[in-house]
Amino acid sequence: MKKHETDISRRKFLQRTAGAVALVSAPGLITSFSAGETDKTLKEGIMRRKLGKTGLEISILAFGGGSQFLRNPDGEWEKVLESAIESGINHFDTASSYTSASFNQGGTKSLDSEDRYGQILPKYRNRIILSTKLESRDADKAKAELEASLKRLKTDHVDLLFMHSIQSSDNTAELEKGLYKAMVALKASGMTRNIGFSSMDSAERSKELLEKLDFDVVLLAMNATKYGNFAGLALPAARKKNTGVIAMKAVRDIVGNGASSKELLEYAWTQEGVSAVLVGHYGLPALKENIQLATDFSKTGTSGLNREALELRLASLASPRILSWARPGYTDGHLSMVC
Repeated sequence: MKKHETDISRRKFLQRTAGAVALVSAPGLITSFSAGETDKTLKEGIMRRKLGKTGLEISILAFGGGSQFLRNPDGEWEKVLESAIESGINHFDTASSYTSASFNQGGTKSLDSEDRYGQILPKYRNRIILSTKLESRDADKAKAELEASLKRLKTDHVDLLFMHSIQSSDNTAELEKGLYKAMVALKASGMTRNIGFSSMDSAERSKELLEKLDFDVVLLAMNATKYGNFAGLALPAARKKNTGVIAMKAVRDIVGNGASSKELLEYAWTQEGVSAVLVGHYGLPALKENIQLATDFSKTGTSGLNREALELRLASLASPRILSWARPGYTDGHLSMVC
């Protein structure tokens, strides 16, 4: 083979090499996360990564249907959803508890998150990953709760079904005998293709659930403040079992308060084991900015970010005083909780 055929540029090497890569350069620490051949960059647009054992390929920027999305008024949220789809974002997350408290002129209540999704997403169903969440811990209510969500979403199944907001008060043994068992049955029935849980409250309980039960995917709060230590406790447990990991709360309450969107998203994207970052968007400008950041990152899969320096800079923000979603009683998707 001729030499020019075997020479691979440094950029291409970083894109193709398997595993995580860390290189030190003059400007700082250059980091990249790659799952090797499982990363797929579109010809133009947003990279997709394998979502653990699910076999799904998920865009590194995912779309959240909580309070930030609900802030978009009628006539605007439709454009936000359509723009996200057109950009190549293919994961759309919601929950039955994501309800709108806003009213349009004339006193008409705006649609809740699942209903909004049901207005736009069905025509794209075969090209998106759709997820929702179970609010109740009552196993006997799980099927009826999911059936109601599917009706609002206008689909016969979701791709990911989460136990919503695991907390330290949740008992692993009780969940195993109850709600987890019910979710396994829902997966067997075809109403969901994968099961998991979300948590922004307890990395310790998340770690325990990952170690003792067989989940396909998790949605975990992880950001550069290191609040909650999900990356230190729960993420390694997920990697060990090839459980798909989606990061959330990566930018909420932090962006503009000591760090840029670029820094915060790249911090999460270069976290080994994280397939995607879930972000809620209020307004087209914010969405378009994040789409561009995801597109730019996708070209190389690398970042000039100095992770340790960013963590040090943001350490003082790791507090419920700053992070509204970490405060007792916080419920995402309620506009009254928007800060």
